[in-house]
Amino acid sequence: MGETVTAPPLPDEPDSFFRRALGVFISPAVTFESIVRRPDFLAPLIVSTVGSILLIEGMLEKIGAARIVRQAIEASSRAAQMSPEQVEQAVQRVATFTAISMRVGAVIGVPMFLLIVAATGIFIVNVLFGASADFKACFSVVCYANLVLMIGVVMGLVIVLFGDVEQFNPQNPIPSTVGFFLNQRETSKPLYVIASSFDIFRVWFVILASMGLSAATRKKVGTMAICLTYFAIWIALTLARAGLATLTG
Repeated sequence: MGETVTAPPLPDEPDSFFRRALGVFISPAVTFESIVRRPDFLAPLIVSTVGSILLIEGMLEKIGAARIVRQAIEASSRAAQMSPEQVEQAVQRVATFTAISMRVGAVIGVPMFLLIVAATGIFIVNVLFGASADFKACFSVVCYANLVLMIGVVMGLVIVLFGDVEQFNPQNPIPSTVGFFLNQRETSKPLYVIASSFDIFRVWFVILASMGLSAATRKKVGTMAICLTYFAIWIALTLARAGLATLTG
């Protein structure tokens, strides 16, 4: 009688949220392949949204909407034409609306951002490169890739709660961009926009999202091709913002 050949056991699938969340950091390739086989986006989307809410609530509690508005006005070109009384009046008019809009943005901003990134990814892989990736798989890998931005959220909360509120800049809350180390009032607006645009955590996010989207195409489109296309779009948008900053002064 012939010997019975026993197939080797399959490796455990990182299918729970916690294993997948950890896998994004330590073994993204395997993790994204698992996510593509069994997509899920609700848990990472909730975690990212809760992180956004906590950061915004921390900013409003410790710094306050009025201080945030005042800093924005003082950093703008309008400040030179306004008296201290006019600045204060503008702050009082806008502060309440700013607080409401920040809270609304904290809730809907993350889902909208991830939907845009996923939709852009589908355009890249399906339209530009002729693949046939599924939206649920693409959205799921993007949501999991976004978990790396939670490191920035934690850093932001620490700075908000324990840092100097006078030095806090909502546009660059953590030292992950060159813009964080520049004086906004002394730096030209176009340069400040460019220096503030390339965040190391967002670069990490784009790389991971590209890996996940490549997995969603069953490797028909490479990670590098997707990543370079994302960065080309990012650079174009950054230059457009810098140009707008030049025009608006």
